[in-house]
Amino acid sequence: MPLGLIGEKVGMTRVLLKDGTAIPVTVIKFPVNYVVQVKSVNTKDGYNALQVGAYEAKEKHLTKPLIGHFKKHGVPLLRRLWEFRVDNPEEFKSGQELRVQDVFKPGDLVDVWGISKGRGFAGVMKRWDFAGFPRSHGHRYHRAVGAIGQRTDPGRVWKGKKMPGHYGAKPVRVQGLFVVDVLPEENAILVKGSVPGHNKGIVVVEQSTIAYRKSQKLKQKRLQFIVENLVKEESTEVAES
Repeated sequence: MPLGLIGEKVGMTRVLLKDGTAIPVTVIKFPVNYVVQVKSVNTKDGYNALQVGAYEAKEKHLTKPLIGHFKKHGVPLLRRLWEFRVDNPEEFKSGQELRVQDVFKPGDLVDVWGISKGRGFAGVMKRWDFAGFPRSHGHRYHRAVGAIGQRTDPGRVWKGKKMPGHYGAKPVRVQGLFVVDVLPEENAILVKGSVPGHNKGIVVVEQSTIAYRKSQKLKQKRLQFIVENLVKEESTEVAES
């Protein structure tokens, strides 16, 4: 079962290979993550999991139950909590610090959860990729929805009909992203692929749950040359800039 960390999307940069090829990557930086609570099948919880927290908070921003929960387990007051199902909870203890090099390594596949960019109220062409109407001169409609129902029967609009509305700002999970490099001194990783959300947005990165699939193993093998030919000094300098 996957273990992960809570971090922040910093933005995009590029790394260089020995032959001069530039590879675009996204930088995800992690604060110190703490194991807040260890859950096990042998306890009243009834399942194996780790509750991980990050980003220290002030007492005035937390509820009394949360404050008591953190003090009980001997960890600082934290703003973000996430639970990861694991197979070996006995190897961890409350208050333990999790660092990026303990969880990820170059060449891994990871799943990234985040809140997608909010795009406000959007029309059907942007929100649902409708083709729209002809753009020719004299045509009455261009970007309109078109017909949204039938006649007397059923006499209503079907639930789930694709129409204009609020677009984005929803939880999104992107699976099978490739870890190009791990930067322990920066407590960050470089990921190849689309990471949801805006810069400085909170993301949760965990070991991929689909890494066992044949297609993902082939992708991992296909991209392994990036890790083998990466110019380390260049990648570190670019990430810091």
